[in-house]
Amino acid sequence: MTEISKISVTHALVTENEHGQRLDNLLLKHCKGVPKSHIYSIVRSGQVRVNGRRAEVSYRLQSGDVLRIPPVRMARAEAEVVAGAEFKAQLPVLYEDESLLIVDKPAGIAVHGGSGESFGVIEALRRQRPQARFLELAHRLDRETSGVLLLAKKRAALVALHEVFRQGGCGGQRAADKRYLVLVGGRWMDQVRNVKFPLLKYLQESGERRVRVAAEGKAAHTVFRLLARWQHFSLLEAELRSGRTHQIRVHLAHLGFPIAGDEKYGDFSLNKTLARQGLKRMFLHAWKIGFPHPLEDRRLAVDAPLPPALQGFLRRLAGRESQDYGQDCSERV
Repeated sequence: MTEISKISVTHALVTENEHGQRLDNLLLKHCKGVPKSHIYSIVRSGQVRVNGRRAEVSYRLQSGDVLRIPPVRMARAEAEVVAGAEFKAQLPVLYEDESLLIVDKPAGIAVHGGSGESFGVIEALRRQRPQARFLELAHRLDRETSGVLLLAKKRAALVALHEVFRQGGCGGQRAADKRYLVLVGGRWMDQVRNVKFPLLKYLQESGERRVRVAAEGKAAHTVFRLLARWQHFSLLEAELRSGRTHQIRVHLAHLGFPIAGDEKYGDFSLNKTLARQGLKRMFLHAWKIGFPHPLEDRRLAVDAPLPPALQGFLRRLAGRESQDYGQDCSERV
């Protein structure tokens, strides 16, 4: 949905991503700090309109709906300052040329604003680079995922990269090779495992988007490789052969190997224990990517080192597990 103005009446277009959400839930996400009772009041009084008509708070929004949203008093400027504070330091640049910008995205930051986020990586980079005439995301990472993120500095580069990513990992030299590092609960035994469960997007009653394995879903292919193993945890490399939403997270959860720290699909009791032991985020990191340069006849390979917090947790994990069981339980593959 387009940015909601807090000063004057705004007309906003509902996007495909918001299709099916309840009207009240969407307004609450985009009007953070506004009491729920006030949101209900402006809807019931008819100040909020959907396609020019009154609507119930329980109305399920449809892609293409036009919302009329009245002025809502809220500390918008303060919210932006807080969100933007995370970007006072420049994001680490892994590679840059006239067509591309590749950064190392921190965990906990959305790649773009919207859906409850007022500020994201793309907004931050545009502020840091006011001279940039064109800067767009070439792909996306989940808010909780860190690592390699590609942006295009020319429209021709963006179009070419979108075509590369549409091919998934099955297009030979013209395809993208995306690799992630992931820590899971459980002892993973296969050296290499191809996982091809189809994935289906759906909406919960709250309006939150989720993904599950379902026969009627879209084809999805992940290749997992074992890197290290302990008594209760395993470190894997995940290679994406397709690019479905939450693909790695859902494939692993379905197999019974939840990602450490995953608050959406993971083991919630395990996550609480891990948080007490120092893991404050999901252990999923976009490690490296190889792809054909969008405007030049060459192939690029870029990697982002595992963040210090995750490196430190692995060291503590190895020491703790060997101490618990009286021996070095880690197995490097």
